[in-house]
Formats: sequence, structure tokens, C-alpha cells
Amino acid sequence: MNAPMHSQRIEKEARRRALRFVARHPFQFTVQVLKAFRKNQGLLLAGAVAYYSLLSIVPLLILVAIAFSHVIGQALLLDTLERLLRWLVPGQSKAIVGELANFLAHRSVVGWFLVVTMIFFSSLAFTVLENALSIIFVHRVVIRRRHFLISAIVPYCFSLSLGIGVLLITFVTSSLQAVASDSVVLLGHAVSLTGTTRVILYLCGVAGEIFVLTAIYIIIPAGRTTFRHAVMGAVAAAALWEITRRVLVWYFATLSQVSVVYGSMTTAIVVLVSLEALGTLLLFGAQLIAEYERLTAGYGLKEPEALATR
Repeated sequence: MNAPMHSQRIEKEARRRALRFVARHPFQFTVQVLKAFRKNQGLLLAGAVAYYSLLSIVPLLILVAIAFSHVIGQALLLDTLERLLRWLVPGQSKAIVGELANFLAHRSVVGWFLVVTMIFFSSLAFTVLENALSIIFVHRVVIRRRHFLISAIVPYCFSLSLGIGVLLITFVTSSLQAVASDSVVLLGHAVSLTGTTRVILYLCGVAGEIFVLTAIYIIIPAGRTTFRHAVMGAVAAAALWEITRRVLVWYFATLSQVSVVYGSMTTAIVVLVSLEALGTLLLFGAQLIAEYERLTAGYGLKEPEALATR
């Protein structure tokens, strides 16, 4: 048997053993991921990602709104952005879109210097996210570090991709008229958006979340993330975020006294807390992928009994 075939056989067997180990010992694997996340200062990294995301979100939204307001109606665009922000910053989407609408009303004062400045700040979140993921995927960085030019270009390319995604979602929203309505007209037939149809639309939204997270896990970190591993991390992060964002909405609506404590700073504080929660789960999904990669590599070198008792 030649060396490449032998190596492929070992890799396949290692993947099967790693998957079998996770299926048989999910609690042990989860504890292993949590310990690694704590060792890598995951909460501190999530705080940095949240802070720079707060700096980036408004310039990015402004650039998207300015670029696409010439193609589609401003009201429809703002409505789409509000729906997307409900996923990112639950409970504060209307406040952010309101500030964005005020800026668009005075966009005639925007000069080239301000545009360049906003482009720079809009990419900061992805730059910091890449640095945070390089700590989690340090086993890849040690082997092969990404060229600095690629690291400089990736955040802008990802921002552009998100802008195009917003445009596509806007067109879909326009064709459906309004997701929140009781029915839409498709091919001349009224389709009810109650019951099963609403569930299907919700699942499509969750699928969109998983798609975006999968893209982040594949594109942003240095090294190569397999599609299967990226989807695994994305599904875990999306599921946890769906639970977390509902808890956040309930908490800020019923128990929180943040408006009493912070006053006019309430929106910024709530957005920052939401972004930190999202950043934590995003990095946790990455840590899950990293630990599974290490587990697979370990099974390629050791016997499973030795790994299980490590």
C-alpha cells in the first residue's frame, strides 16, 4: 500500500474514532471544550470582539444604506435592516435603525474622508475576530501563518459579502411583501403565513444564521476548516444563540433596570451586552471545532483508550 492511501486510511479511521468518542462521551467532550475555552481567555476575547463590533456595526450599516439606497427604496431597506438586527441585537433594532434613518436624512454632508473612515472602522470587528480565532486555532497558526496581505483583505471582502447578502435579502423581502403579514401572494395565490408556514420561515432564518456562521468559520480563521467541522460549530453556536437571544429579550423587557442605571446610554449598553453574548457563543463554536480537530489528530497518533483516559 502506497503512502498517500495509507495516510488517507489513517485519517478516515481517526475521524470515525473521534466521532465515536464524542457520541459516547458528550459530557466529557463538552467539559474539554469549556476548559480549553477558559484557558484561551474566551470571555476576554469575546469582550474585545463585542467592543470592536460595536464600533463597526454603525459604519457598516451606514455604508450599506448609502450604497443600496440608490437601488431600492429607503423604507424597504431600513425595514430589512431592522429585521436583520433583531437577530444581532435583540430588542434594540428599532433604536439603531432610527439613528441610521437620521443619518440618511443628512447624508449630503458625507465626504470622501468620512467614507474612508467608515470603511476602516466597519472592518475592525472582523480583524479582531480573526485575531481571536488565531488564539483558539493556535495549533494551525504554529504550522502555517496566514500572509499579512490576506489578513488585511479578508475583513473588507467579508464586509462586502455581508452587504451583498443584505441586498439579496431585501429583494426577497420585497417579493414577499412583508414576512410579518398574515399572508403573501405567490404566483397569484394567497399563502397564509400562520402555523406551519411561519415555522418554515423561521427555520429558513435559522438556516441563514448557520450559513453565515459556517462562512465565518471557513473564511476568517487561518488554516483550513473542513465544511463538516464548520457546520458542526455553526449549528452549536446558532442553537445556543437562539436560546440566548430570547432570554435577553425577556430579561431586558421584564427584569432589567438598565435604563434606570445608565439612562441615555441604555441602547449602547444593551447592544454591547448582546454583542458580547453573541461573540462568546461564536468563539465557543470555534473552540468546539478546534478541540474536535485536536481529538481527530490525537486519534491519528494514539489509541482511543489512551485518549479517553488522558
